[in-house]
Amino acid sequence: MKVKPLGDRVLIKIEEAETKTASGLYIPQTAQEKTQTGVVEAVGDDKDLITVSVGQKVMYDKYAGTNLKIENDEYLVIRMQDIIAVVE
Repeated sequence: MKVKPLGDRVLIKIEEAETKTASGLYIPQTAQEKTQTGVVEAVGDDKDLITVSVGQKVMYDKYAGTNLKIENDEYLVIRMQDIIAVVE
C-alpha cells in the first residue's frame, strides 16, 4: 500500500524505541516510552507550508497525528505545524 499525504500533512515512519539502556539493561516493551522521532517518508502537496523533505529525521509533538500500520511498520500522518524540530 502506498500513502500520499494531502495539503500540509507529512507521513513519518516512527522509529523504534531503544530496548537496551547504555549500561546494558533491557527495557520491557510495556515500560518503554513512545518515541517522538521519525523519518519523513512522504510530504503533501502544499509546498508553501511544508519545510521538511523526504529522508529527514524529525521530532514531533507527543499526541499529534494519526497512527497507521503498513506492512508491520508504524507510520504517523501529521500536520506540518506539529513537527517541532529537524534532528541532525
